[in-house]
Amino acid sequence: MKTWKILILSVGLAGLLAGMALAHKVTLFAYVEGGKIYTESFFPDGRPVDGGKVLVYDSQEKLLLEGLTDKAGLFSFPIPKVDDLTIVLDATMGHKNNFKLKKAEVEAGK
Repeated sequence: MKTWKILILSVGLAGLLAGMALAHKVTLFAYVEGGKIYTESFFPDGRPVDGGKVLVYDSQEKLLLEGLTDKAGLFSFPIPKVDDLTIVLDATMGHKNNFKLKKAEVEAGK
């Protein structure tokens, strides 16, 4: 009988933790066009990330620039460096994601 209680408790806890993980999900897209990098970010329910902190790192993990998303969840900036870039979005309260742009993509968007 104890085994069943432990199994039920374990399954319930796993479901709770999975739900918590989904609650902290945020989507981030980035693309390069005309010498600029454009980002779009939103929550799973479709709401844009307003005031999310965007950090851009090069392949050596050096911070190149930072900024904030606007009310539409958008942030854009001139290409800071032709390199592999990692764009990190911190939308507060544990909502965080990143997007990697390959050097070839950055070069092609110049």
